[in-house]
Amino acid sequence: MTRRRYLYFPGCKLKPRLPEYDRATRGVLETLEIELSDSELNCCGFPVRHLDFTASMLCGARVLAVAARKGLALLTPCKCCFGNLKQADYWLRRDSALRERINGLLRREGLAWSRDVTVRHLLNALTEDVGLEHIASKIKHPLTGLKAAAHYGCHALRPGDVTQFDNPLSPTLFERVIAAAGATCIEWPLRLECCGHPLWEKNNRLALSLMRRKLADAHEAGAQALITACTYCQIQFDAVRREHPSGNQAHDRLPAILVTQLLGVALGLSKETLGLTSGTLIFGNGRAE
Repeated sequence: MTRRRYLYFPGCKLKPRLPEYDRATRGVLETLEIELSDSELNCCGFPVRHLDFTASMLCGARVLAVAARKGLALLTPCKCCFGNLKQADYWLRRDSALRERINGLLRREGLAWSRDVTVRHLLNALTEDVGLEHIASKIKHPLTGLKAAAHYGCHALRPGDVTQFDNPLSPTLFERVIAAAGATCIEWPLRLECCGHPLWEKNNRLALSLMRRKLADAHEAGAQALITACTYCQIQFDAVRREHPSGNQAHDRLPAILVTQLLGVALGLSKETLGLTSGTLIFGNGRAE
């Protein structure tokens, strides 16, 4: 496989709120011979999209413009960031007035939006660029016996014509990544539903209800772990859940595992590399030492 290089876009919440996702992503991609380039980047614009659309598009366009100047594709492990970067690219391609205004603002920094920049979510990069055969060839400890529930998250799937992530009604790429690690993906009715985190601090009761329904559904379908590939979703299923337990011990104990932690265990990476600081994580035949 030809060694690939991306401009890495972690997003605002990753390093301060979920540093283990950053460490695990870097460790897994290094093992898979993927090079990440770091740069000083601003917010993707997702948090303000429904408050000021132009400001949101400017934020996303600036990230795209920095990638264009470096001549690199963008890679982000956050589906909310991925979704808004794809929104910016989509509307800048179609709205000439918006494009002119945004480029006028970017010009002050010597930047310009380019049609040539590719935006990848981590899962797209793993399936379409790295390749599942290459991942499988690197597996040291197949996660045989683990029943996993893939939680897709909303902002990568919808709107499908904007994100072009996968089939928004019947996606499969997340399950294929998990299967490459040797685990078995279960079918569960609510796999494509929202985790509730976009509503957190706006309507906490509804946000918790959405999260708990998903956890109950995954548990009842036989999942031993819920697998995430989004900063916001993991925060919801991990930190928010711990702060607001439901009282249903079976649901509350269902672990939420980041996809790169899952892959990292199968690849034989250390607990420190994967951000697994509390005890030893064992899945099937995989172990993080």
